[in-house]
Amino acid sequence: ADVALAAHFLAYVVIANRRYTDLFEWGQRSVPLSLAAEIQHRLLPGSFTCEAGQFTLAAWLQPAGEIGGDTFDFSLERDTLHVSMTDAMGHTMDAALLATVLVGGLRNARRRGVELAEQARLANDALAEHAVESQFVTGLIVRIDLHAATAGIVNAGHPPPLRVRAGQVQRVPLEVDRPFGLEAGGDYRVQALHLEVGDRLMFVTDGMLERDAAGLNMAAILIEGLDMHPREAVQHLTQAVLQAS
Repeated sequence: ADVALAAHFLAYVVIANRRYTDLFEWGQRSVPLSLAAEIQHRLLPGSFTCEAGQFTLAAWLQPAGEIGGDTFDFSLERDTLHVSMTDAMGHTMDAALLATVLVGGLRNARRRGVELAEQARLANDALAEHAVESQFVTGLIVRIDLHAATAGIVNAGHPPPLRVRAGQVQRVPLEVDRPFGLEAGGDYRVQALHLEVGDRLMFVTDGMLERDAAGLNMAAILIEGLDMHPREAVQHLTQAVLQAS
């Protein structure tokens, strides 16, 4: 109990002080970051795990040193959970800049309090204003009403999530709208995301599905991790992809 209490106080010290110093960043890094990766790390939420009464959310980014435009974000309000996963085309500084504009656009729209379809439209228009021809970002944007136990999702050209329910894994059937940034204007469809108590959703970018990882039995990996905490389940899947690659 004494050790747990001391750890609790230490965690508050770290959280309170890390905004003022690079010390904790140095301690966490095992590899040097590219400039693009440095930019994209600033887009990520302050915590990769969020535990609440109705849900637990966990995320991870791999590899840490060289990032190809992949980002995730979440925000918790009193009765609403917002989640996004985006993947900017390319593996260079251009991808980091595209990701920066889109994530900023999504956050700006979300903080205006507009509905999900309008969030997607505003973020798309902001990106289209700055992207050059053929530059785009795929993404999933989710809004979960924790009070009503309902959810909506926008699919902008991104791989659909996997849902584990009652020991069975299924790809969530979603209609696909165009990726963000290809052209300004137009609407994005908000589709119903049906959830039940006990469901587990796994969102991935295409780097988890391509090349040597394409042959992985992802459904079996998710079933293996069903009894794990979501944080461990995410790591379990990541390690399987790394081993295959």
